[in-house]
Amino acid sequence: MVHPRLKEITDRIIKRSATSRQDYLRRMKAQHTNAPQRTNLGCTNLAHGFAACPAADKQHLATDKQPNLGIITAYNDMLSAHQPYESYPEIIRETVRKIQATAQVAGGVPAMCDGVTQGQPAMDLSLFSRDLIAMSVAVGLSHGMFDAAVFLGVCDKIVPGLLIGALSFGHLPAIFLPAGPMTSGIANDEKARIRQLFAEGKATREELLASESASYHSPGTCTFYGTANSNQMLMEIMGLHMPGSSFINPLTPLRKALVEEAVAQVVELTAQRSTPTPLYEIIDERAIVNGVVGLHATGGSTNHTMHLVAVAAAAGIQLTWQDISDLSEIIPLLARVYPNGKSDVNHFEAAGGMGFLIRELLSAGLLHEDVKTVNGTGLDGYTVNVFLNDDGSVLRKPAPAKALDETILAPMSAPFNKDGGLKVLKGNLGAAIIKSSAVAPDRHIIEAPAQVFHTQEDVEAAFKAGELNKDVVVVLRYMGPQACGMPEAHKLTPPLSVVQNRGYKVALVTDGRMSGASGKIPAAIHVTPEAKDGGLIAKVKDGDLLRLDAVNGTLELLVPAEELALREITPADLQSCQSGTGRELFASFRANVSSADTGARVFNLEQTIKTQRNADVVSAMETV
Repeated sequence: MVHPRLKEITDRIIKRSATSRQDYLRRMKAQHTNAPQRTNLGCTNLAHGFAACPAADKQHLATDKQPNLGIITAYNDMLSAHQPYESYPEIIRETVRKIQATAQVAGGVPAMCDGVTQGQPAMDLSLFSRDLIAMSVAVGLSHGMFDAAVFLGVCDKIVPGLLIGALSFGHLPAIFLPAGPMTSGIANDEKARIRQLFAEGKATREELLASESASYHSPGTCTFYGTANSNQMLMEIMGLHMPGSSFINPLTPLRKALVEEAVAQVVELTAQRSTPTPLYEIIDERAIVNGVVGLHATGGSTNHTMHLVAVAAAAGIQLTWQDISDLSEIIPLLARVYPNGKSDVNHFEAAGGMGFLIRELLSAGLLHEDVKTVNGTGLDGYTVNVFLNDDGSVLRKPAPAKALDETILAPMSAPFNKDGGLKVLKGNLGAAIIKSSAVAPDRHIIEAPAQVFHTQEDVEAAFKAGELNKDVVVVLRYMGPQACGMPEAHKLTPPLSVVQNRGYKVALVTDGRMSGASGKIPAAIHVTPEAKDGGLIAKVKDGDLLRLDAVNGTLELLVPAEELALREITPADLQSCQSGTGRELFASFRANVSSADTGARVFNLEQTIKTQRNADVVSAMETV
């Protein structure tokens, strides 16, 4: 039986979304057809579409009977997580030919690595790349040649962008193929230790590079639990991966078997086969809520407080930060993966992985089991771990009754925390997000004087000059989507950790993002309204007292309202973050992007405004 509070929150999302969801479903159903999509093409169009195919594939495509898969790939060999995708298109083509189907690469999408661009000018493009990816998906699938789509992507903005684009073609079946995490490198504690020593000037660049290279060392996803691995968790718990497939290492026989199994399965989901299941039937309000539940239960990436809102909107579903925060109150933390613990995703998988996690949540009624999935089952079909059969096929066994390491995975009877630790902060500064699951309880409330900065480099300079050796709330503003694209401030984690380790109270308040691997520093991020949009954060002055309270969910600038009313907004020179490295090309994105709490989207803006107004009205009514 579903937990009553989970049902209540789901029901209110369904009610709030009724009009927009029905409009989405109407548009998707209007595009649906039982015949292959290419039957709508003229002979000249079709001839162009299969001109480069082998003769046998041409014969299938010309018959207008067998399904044709469109592969959307984010492959490049600069991203370790995406390098394994180089071989996937040929594996897919060979697999589907055996079952009387064909596959073509429909298009590629940009795929930047936040690990490479962290703290660099290109990070100003990172968040916007999500919506650019969604648009690129639309271009790739627009040719009308495809009866289902296969998506190859892993990291940060890439998976949310792929899913948003996929939902614009929601009349087609879709499946996501993970590539898997790299094998474990050096211990995470050791990596963090060297980073802090370098921040203090006690380790050389050569020592730091050697440490980082021992951590990020091979093909596959980075092994910490940031946005990339949160993406993989979400795709599985939302039913878009085959069961148990998220965290199997790349370039292994089991990974290849999982790829073959997945593409054979999506063929069966096409309108021409036995169990037609378009994407719009899989991603509904219950699937979105399941994604939020998974985010809380695993201590997942703060970036998804924007991405899930944007994904939901692409399916006509109006998800709000308050929904996410309210769900956090009933979802216990069942996983501790670095930076929320010492172990990485390989250890998580070995301890019982997604199968154990999903079974525990289902047992407490904290997931919607009665959803559609690419597996053709409800979520009960996902309470498994995967192995390789002697014949090379995939073997599934029930997840262990008890986690093999209870420092990594906890049962419902003894969770690590009673809640997910991801919540909304509200106060006179507006709304913000905090992830407290990795923050020591004695630092969940910080009250200290503000020190204001407009760039990450200025924060680093102040740290090196010893100016942060005090109780301080670092206010980093003009980092929002309208100002400079909302870059992550992950490079500030080591220096602020050093200040905290020296015994001072320290917190970060920013209208930008932290990393998806937000760590041990209390950080109020995604502050909305942002400084560029006239938010009160633009009026904060050095020395103002700020109070961040993750226990009661408040963020307050402790300055009399009368004084604040008389203050002028402090402007910032944004030229340096709006040109160079291609940033001038994204001026229209900065000019049209929505607020962080509505997903920081650059399209569907009319719906964004309506969503926020409706949510505000509903919230006011619920308060009354």
